[in-house]
Amino acid sequence: MIRKNIVFIGAGNMAGAIISGLLEQGYPAQAVRATTRSKESAASASERLGIAVSDDNDEAIRWADVVVLAVKPQMLQDLCNDIKPTLEQQLIVSVAAGISADSINQWLGGDKAIVRSMPNTPSQVGAGASGLYANANVSPAERAFAEQLAGATGLFIWVEDEALMHAVTAVSGSGPAYYFLFMEAMIEAGVKLGLTPESARTLTLQTALGAATLAGKVEVPVDELKRRVMSPGGTTERAIQSFEQGGLREQVSNAMADCAARSETLARELAGR
Repeated sequence: MIRKNIVFIGAGNMAGAIISGLLEQGYPAQAVRATTRSKESAASASERLGIAVSDDNDEAIRWADVVVLAVKPQMLQDLCNDIKPTLEQQLIVSVAAGISADSINQWLGGDKAIVRSMPNTPSQVGAGASGLYANANVSPAERAFAEQLAGATGLFIWVEDEALMHAVTAVSGSGPAYYFLFMEAMIEAGVKLGLTPESARTLTLQTALGAATLAGKVEVPVDELKRRVMSPGGTTERAIQSFEQGGLREQVSNAMADCAARSETLARELAGR
């Protein structure tokens, strides 16, 4: 395990998920700090996270080797302007959606090593999926440390073209909501078919977990796994035919294209503030 002093600027859900994952993997709590905007919120966050938390960005940054920017995207430019005079040569990791590494680098005064991370909400339970992008200033050792951070909450992939972070947003960043919608629809349909809401929910969630677990553990394409559930002329085949005739594939494709396009638009809007 690589040890560096890490400060999280912001102590919300995503920062908390990463911090919890690090500590669970044995990362020393004394090497992790966070900051919030008030002494009251700092005290609450410190108790919740089990690390030192303050409201002094400058002091924490001077202590840190790695600075994780974990504030809302709309707040990032102002934050960068505030901390720019204090930064030296720390690795910068941003978990703010939609803000390009070039924008962050410019706001911080240039010549900064920046890794963008696009995690998702299952990171809160150690089952996250993150996309990572590093600018040209990031060293191999810094990339390795960014992997350690991302790995604390689940799986990760690197993209070498930053434009692909919009696709990462469409697939994994926003993806949990797609599955939650499908689960919601299955639960409602199960109730209509006569199950209690509790039974429909239990069966739906376990089926989703089981399908994902199976797909992740066997070296079989998902289309083949689907085929293995479908007996010719059987019940599953009838359901899949109904999905296909209803245009499910096209709906998924259109929805994800819309998601990626919105990600691009937000990036331009936030960069132009």
